[in-house]
Order: sequence, then structure tokens, then C-alpha cells
Amino acid sequence: MTPSVTFVPMEAPFLETLARAWIGAAREAGRDVAAGVLILPTRRAARAAASAFLAANGGPLIMPRIAAIGAADEAALGIAAGLELPPAIPAEERRAILARLILGMGGRDGAPTRLAEALTLADDLAVLIDAAAQAEIDLHETLPGIVAPELAVHWQRTLDFLTIVTRMWPGILADRRAVDPARRLRLLIDAQAGFWAAEPPDGPVWLAGLAVATPAVARLARVVAGLPEGMVVLAGFDPGLGEADWEGLGTMPTHPQAGLYRLLTAMGVARAEVRGLAAAGDDGRVALLRRAFLPPDAGLAAVSVAAVSAAGVMRLESADEQDEARAIALALREALEEPRRDAALVTPDRGLAQRVSAELLRLGIRAEDSAGELLAETPPAVLLRLLAAAQDQDYAAVGLLGLLKHPLVFAGRSRGECRRLARQLDLCLREVAPGAGFAALLFATDQEKCRERYPEINGFVQSVQVLLEPLIGACAAVVLEPAAVIGALIEAAEAITRGADGRSVLWDEEAGAALSEHLAVQMAALEGLPPVDPRELVALLDAVLGSARLRRPRARDANPRIAIWGIMEARLQRVDTLVLGGMVEGVFPAEPDPGPWLSRPMRLAAQLPDDATLIGEAAHDVTSLMASCGRVVLSAPKRRGRAPAVPSRFLARLDLVLLGAGLALPPHPAGSWAGQLDQPGTRVVREKPAPRPPVAARPVVYSISEITTLLADPYAIHARRIMRLRPVDPLEAETDAALFGTIVHDGLAAVSVRADWALAGDAAERLRAAFEYELGRRRMRRALAAFWRVRLARIAAWIVAIERGRIGEMGVADAIAVELSGVWEVDGFTVKGRVDRIERRGDGVGIIDFKTGTPPKDDAVEDGSAPQLPLEAVIAEAGGFAGFDGRVEELAYWKLSGGATEGETRALLKGDAMRVRAVIETARTAVPALLAHYADPATPFFSRPSPARTTYDDPFAGVSRRAEWEDSA
Repeated sequence: MTPSVTFVPMEAPFLETLARAWIGAAREAGRDVAAGVLILPTRRAARAAASAFLAANGGPLIMPRIAAIGAADEAALGIAAGLELPPAIPAEERRAILARLILGMGGRDGAPTRLAEALTLADDLAVLIDAAAQAEIDLHETLPGIVAPELAVHWQRTLDFLTIVTRMWPGILADRRAVDPARRLRLLIDAQAGFWAAEPPDGPVWLAGLAVATPAVARLARVVAGLPEGMVVLAGFDPGLGEADWEGLGTMPTHPQAGLYRLLTAMGVARAEVRGLAAAGDDGRVALLRRAFLPPDAGLAAVSVAAVSAAGVMRLESADEQDEARAIALALREALEEPRRDAALVTPDRGLAQRVSAELLRLGIRAEDSAGELLAETPPAVLLRLLAAAQDQDYAAVGLLGLLKHPLVFAGRSRGECRRLARQLDLCLREVAPGAGFAALLFATDQEKCRERYPEINGFVQSVQVLLEPLIGACAAVVLEPAAVIGALIEAAEAITRGADGRSVLWDEEAGAALSEHLAVQMAALEGLPPVDPRELVALLDAVLGSARLRRPRARDANPRIAIWGIMEARLQRVDTLVLGGMVEGVFPAEPDPGPWLSRPMRLAAQLPDDATLIGEAAHDVTSLMASCGRVVLSAPKRRGRAPAVPSRFLARLDLVLLGAGLALPPHPAGSWAGQLDQPGTRVVREKPAPRPPVAARPVVYSISEITTLLADPYAIHARRIMRLRPVDPLEAETDAALFGTIVHDGLAAVSVRADWALAGDAAERLRAAFEYELGRRRMRRALAAFWRVRLARIAAWIVAIERGRIGEMGVADAIAVELSGVWEVDGFTVKGRVDRIERRGDGVGIIDFKTGTPPKDDAVEDGSAPQLPLEAVIAEAGGFAGFDGRVEELAYWKLSGGATEGETRALLKGDAMRVRAVIETARTAVPALLAHYADPATPFFSRPSPARTTYDDPFAGVSRRAEWEDSA
């Protein structure tokens, strides 16, 4: 009996053609359409087949039983023999057992010693086990001896490690009388094949959509093809490929037809015995694909160049991944312009799929994403990860605020109340900058300036600490059972997500229910595993969440005409507009990954499947989709990440064939649309801001630092003094030069109360103690405090040495003061300043400015950009510093770094008395004129009027919208 093996032409819609053929065969034979079994490769294909039957029938009908071969079970196929097969060990239980075996190696042969890493490695072992089960390979027999003596020693260690799989694991399965899930599926398929071979069913049995197959599926296909009413329907079969090229596919695993060649060979079916289920047309696109994927040694006459056609195929180029996502979204949106047309993006790049989904939402379109989303990225799982990270960071500011601002956190209050307190805590922690830990947080929020502005914050922090106590207490243990660690995390998460009504929202909605179910299974699997250090919580949680995905049912507002599919989900599908996205090397197709255990030659020696066949499967999917869909858009960005992207080899093959035919893929206009999407319809030239507040609103009191800002950026004075805007400090800033300078200044002020303080024998120790006090009372991060402590000790020793040298050279000053404030009243204005150090000797005054950063250059002082020292001299000579009026004879900078060079003294303008007097007189006359200028209501407060003058920071650039008017200038 000739086996019944057919194919649907590549250019025909597979499922629609299959449904019409089934209905036609049923009516021709006079039997009920519902009689029989139709087996397809995937669940998605099975669901799509139901729609195809309705469309083919033109109305409702009772359909045949449709099952997925990848999810075979006794109920779907009616396998009586399956009841006698050993059960499959649950995946979670297998993972836990493998992790225990890995930990039991005690780190030998590179085995991890932490549970989280062992769980991840157990997943890799499970992949190897399933691959061997699908290929029907006994690793116990094939692995030994595959490492040649000349290969690296670590490969032999790898094989020693894999004794977990070859020796230990089979024994564990035998004790439990269970099998691996992949072997269970194989046994089930074989049982079905044996059942049908012994008792052929009465109705038709069609096994459809096969392009590749495991040995078990190939055996089932052979049985189905031999049944009286059985039929195997191949997908993507190309009858036009030359005979010689077909025979060479055995050594060409990356060819699109290679999987079909292996399938027919395993079934024992000759290529000539395969007949068409429908008539094939003379399609130029199929000819293009056939020629593009010819083997290297094929004769060029195998396919005429004149027969190829790129009709309906377009190329979409974009600068980078984000531009690509925007252009693809617009291309999909264009498809909706035509009634009843549908469109889909097919890509293996999950990042691209998510970006396109976001861009479609921007266009008002919600698309169904067949791959769903990672459970770890859903709101309740993100909350658990934030909580674990906060605990790992000892509730430092960034981690704690990230947790408290999560939308599911209520902390026993209403949503609005919790957000308000979290924002206030944010502002408070930016001002006081405490270290990590609730003790530091409570100390900081109890400070006077926080209590006055945010009186509720300290109580809020206390209540949060109480809610998180289950996790804090559990993590205080040295070791803990892994299930107990995760349980404490969950208990704390439930507490922090309770609202004012006492109900937790952690498990609400689809994501919460899915997470609850997943964690329940995982925690049961963790029972009995070795104790862990609670500090492994973050890594353990990531391992527990794993790669589980949440697949939501189609949303009510999802557009039924737009879809996003992965490669597997797209098989056998057909749409009017198809976008193949992310077509760059390494993504489409993905580079074969032999896994962490064996190199590719070692896999082949162990008789495991060649991973190069995955490229062939991807090529088959591409050719089938391109041949059957109406309009095809091939998209590839020029850059991916931070590097240039190499176009996919599939694109390169098509381009090469078209070039030989004098053709090229036309560009899709969505590439230019994406560039225009964010461009305004008309150019709006914004004027440079020139606020002119009334006289009453203009300041008449300035500090010296504000005068410096007034010279460089008057708008900053307007924003700070008139608009009353106050920039906030960053959270947990890595370093804070201003704070270091404050500690130095405050420490010197505490010690330098006498002119001869440095002559004391313990002067350096007293100054170091003052620095230590100032450092300690701020409760900084320990690492930063330790770093600064060394620098401060060097500064203390250097200052004492310099002071003693000055006294030896100039004598003890008559008076000395540090951090002394003074004012200068002039022409109705007040200039305030605070001198770092001032001393008086007779009628002369000396002023020294301490700089923990880089002092300004002399040129900046002379051109007026850095007027601090000259203005302090003016204030002193005007009697503004009490007890230090007189002629200023010395202006100098002391650079206090505490580094390899502890400090440096530098006289202003090299001590040139005439030049020093000149800058003082310039400040005395220029500053009142400057203040009078900005007191005039006609004078605007421009933003950065002089490009040559800049300020240390620029906090109000966004307020002045500088980027807009500078760009349009």
C-alpha cells in the first residue's frame, strides 16, 4: 500500500487549504465532517484550524477532533495504552532534585555551591536530558569516550560533572517509577502509533503541518500514512527543487527543506510519492525563495533568474532598534486602512516585540502578543523583586523608595496617602542623605529640619519597618530553609500591600493569580533543599521566578486584525501583511547554541541533534511565511545595541538573487514615516526667555556666590529667588564634594579659635578629632566615610604644618577667625559673604579661601568671573567683618585635597600687590553697578547670556527650556 503523504503548496494558505480538503473529502465520502482526528504541531495551530474550518464551511459546523502533537494526552487522542505508561516527573520536582545533586558535589569540577546557581544549572541539565530523550539517545552509552586525549582538561571535567545525568538521574527515576516529560511524550506517541497500527480507526486521521519531526513523531507519521483513511500533510514542501539538490540535503542541515528530507527519509517515503493536496501555481516569489536557498554547488540553471519575482515583498530599513519598532508599528497600522485585512509581526526578538507593542499602543492599537510576558516582569513579581533588592541593600534610600512607590504598595493606608508620604520621604532623604538601614533612616527623619517640614515621615518609616519585620527578622539568621526565605519575603510583601481595609492586593487580577500559583508549586519543590544564606535572596528569587510566562486571554480591547507572534507561533499561519522583524545575524536566525556542557563536535560524537538544524527550521519558517502571505515586509536595523548590525543571511541571499536578476527589494515608506512621526507640523521658533519681574520682586540682598551666578546665568537667580524653585539633591550620590568641603570648614571652625592654635603639641590630633566628629554626626555610607577619613587625616597634618610655618615666618596673628560672616551695604543693596579664614596683623588683613576642589584661575578673577576673594576684601575694608577692618594685604587659596599631595597654597595673582589692588577696586565699583542694572525693571534675567561664563552646575536649564530655544536659534 502506497503511504498517503501530501503537501499544501507553499504559496497557498495552509490551514484554509487543509480545512477545505477535509470538508471536501468528507462530503465526497458521504461522512460527517466531525468524524475523525486532525493532528497539528502546536496548540496555536490547532486553535487557528478551528477558525479555518468555519471560514471554509461559510458558517457554523461541528468540527473534527483537533489535537496538538506537542501536547498529546490520553484525553485528546483516546489512547488506552497511555494509562499503563509510567508518569512524567513534574518539572519542578526534577529541577529541585537535580539542584540537590549539583550541590552535593561540594564544588567539585566547578559545580556551584549556592542554591540559586544550582537551580539555574539544573535547568540547563534538564534541557540536555530532554534533548537526548527526544533524539532517543542514551547518554550513559554515548557520552563516555567522546573527549579526545588532546582536548582541554576542562572538557573531561565536564563529562565527570555530567555523571549526574548519566548515572545518578536514571537511578532516581527508576526508584520513583517515573520518566522524564520528553520521554513520557515519546512513549505516548509510540503508544498511539502502536494502537492505530493494531486497530486502525474507522474515521480519517490526518497528521498535518509537519516540517520537522522527532523520531517518535516520524514513526507516528509512518503509521498514519499507512492507515486506510490516514494522511500526512506536509507544510512548506517544495516539489520544484531539483532531484540532485534534494538528495544533497542530507549534508545541508541549514537548508529550508532539510527537515522535510529527514522526515520523509525516516518515514521511508520517496519524494516522488508525495502528492499535492491542491494544485501548485507558477509563483515567482516561490521561485525567488527556491533560488535564494540553493545549495552552493547547485547548477544555476536549476531555477531561471527570469522566473524570480519580488512582487509584494518590501524592505524596511531603520537606524536602530527603536526606529525599527516605530516603523514596524506604522507598517502594521497601514494594513488596517484596508477593510478586512489582517497583519502580524513575526520575530524571535522579544525586545523588539515589546517595543512594537508599545508603539502600537501609542497609535491606539492593542495587539495580541502570543508569547505573553515574563512573569518576573508583571507588577506583583516586580514588587517581590524590589522588596528583595531593598532587603539586600539594607533598605538604602533608592531601594526603599523604589519599593514604596510601587503601585501595589499601600502600607496600611490609602493609595493617595501612601504616595504622598513616599514623596515626602524622597525629598527628606535627598536633604539629609543618610546611610543604609532603618536605624539611619529613623535618625535622619527625626532631625529638626525634617520634622519641621515633614512631621509624619518618621512615623511612616516606623510603620514600614514593622510591616517588613517578617523579612528583616528572617534575614537576620545565619542560614535558613530556602522555602522559609521565600515565605518570609511573601509575608512581608503581603503586609506592605495591605490597604486601609486590611486586604492585600498582591494576588489580585491575572498576574497576581498566576504568580500565586507559580510560587505555590515552586515553594513545594524547594522543601527539603539545603539551607541557604538569606543574603542569597535576590538570586534565589530570580531562580524561583525563572522564565515562566504569563499568557493572558485576548484583551477585550485587543485588535483582532493585528498580532505579534514568535517563530513557533507563526507556523502554519497566514496574514495579508506580514512583517519579519529584527532580521539581523545572531537574531534571525539565532546562532546555534550547543549549551554549556558540550562543544558542537562533542554533541555530534554523542549522537545528539546538530543545532545547525535550528537554522534550517528558521529558514523553512521564513520561506513558508513569505510564500503564503500577501504582502511581506523584511525589517532590519542598521544598528543593534551599540554596534553595527549585520543583515540576516536570509536577507543577503534574497538580495544577491535579485541583484543577479537586475532587481532589488523596494523600500517600505514606513521608514520615512517613523522619522516624521515626532516632527511638528510647523516649526515653532521659541524665543529666548527674558523674564522682567517688577522692582518689588527683584532681590536687593545677594550672597557672594549669587553674584557669581548673576554674572554667568541671571536666569538661575530669577528661578531661585523670584520663582522660589529649589533643585533637589540626588539620592545616594556617589560622592558629594560640597559635603566634604563642609566637613573641612566646620572642623577647622571648631579648632581655629585662637591665632596660635597650631603651636599646641596635639594640634593635629585635635583637628583630626574635629574632622572625625563632623564626619560621624552625618552618618554617611561607611565606604565613603572610610575614604574621606584618610583624606581628612592628611589635611589635618598638612594644615598644622603650614600654620606653624606661617607663624615662624610672620609671627602669631593679632586675631584670627574661621567661617566668619560679614555684610557690605552699598547703594541700597546688601552683599553678604562668609570668609573661610581671615586674620589681622596690625593694620593689615589677610584672607584665605579653602578649596577642597580646584581653585579658580587668576584670569577668571581678573575678568570678573570669579569675584569671591575680591568681594571678601571689599567687605573687609568696608568694616563688614567685625574686628577685621583694615587694608587687605593678602589674598590666597589653600587647596585641601588630602590626596597624594595633601594640600597646596597659592597667592592670588602671585602676590602682585598692584594687580591684587586692581581686582579689589574693580569689584568695589563693578558690583554695585551690576546690582543696579538688575534692579532696573527693564533688565531681563537672561539664561546664560555669555557662553564664556559658566556655573558649577546648571539646575534650571530645563525650566528655561534652553534646549528648545538654543536648537531653534
